[in-house]
Amino acid sequence: MQERINYIVGILVIFFIWTIASFFINSQLILPNPLSVLRTIGYEVLKENLWASLLQTLSKVVVVLFSVVFLGVAIGFVIGLNDTLYEISRPFILFIQAFPIITWLALVMFIWGIGWTGPVVVSFLSLLPHAILSTAVGIQTTDKRLIEMAHVYEVKKTKVLKDIYLGSIIPQLISTLQVVIGNVWKVVVVSEYMCGEKGIGVLIAWARQSVSVEKVYAYTIIIITIGLVVENIVHKLSRQVLKNWEMV
Repeated sequence: MQERINYIVGILVIFFIWTIASFFINSQLILPNPLSVLRTIGYEVLKENLWASLLQTLSKVVVVLFSVVFLGVAIGFVIGLNDTLYEISRPFILFIQAFPIITWLALVMFIWGIGWTGPVVVSFLSLLPHAILSTAVGIQTTDKRLIEMAHVYEVKKTKVLKDIYLGSIIPQLISTLQVVIGNVWKVVVVSEYMCGEKGIGVLIAWARQSVSVEKVYAYTIIIITIGLVVENIVHKLSRQVLKNWEMV
């Protein structure tokens, strides 16, 4: 209960700082006051266009999230089991990780143009390296003595996989999931802004073109709110999964 109260207090502090900053800046074109943005949100949530755009963005987020986690963990697990494969793969993965998002956007626009595919591909390529490396490092740091002991006592491979390998990377998996969830919204919205046909990022682009600053902030607050809700749900579920895993 106290944790929830502290969380709400933190949000109120943000709005308080926003209000003070808006008062001193005194420009609706730079930083509208929170009340005007909240009114804009109230108007926008009544429009079907907003909900259709949210569904478009959400569909991209879901596809990217599941693809990154599934493929990232699978690839990271495989290369983490083999030192040579890990050393060969690591420079290539780091190269992809260091690749600027703006370059991915340019390449994607050349290949697929404006549409649904571009933001998904850009977001996937931007987030995949972290999932791979986190999983691979978790496998690499597994206590080798436990593995050797399991071989000596002829422990079943499935049990070695579950209790030793997976057990050692559970913290990395949870951390990876939280990082990906925290960043997937931002990457998808930015990609939509640049090469999307529909979605919240496209609405922000239209609001910018019409110099509707309140709408830019309103759409941003909506995405942040959804992201925070999802992140909190995943955080609680992750803690419960970790607790149940330790009890098994």
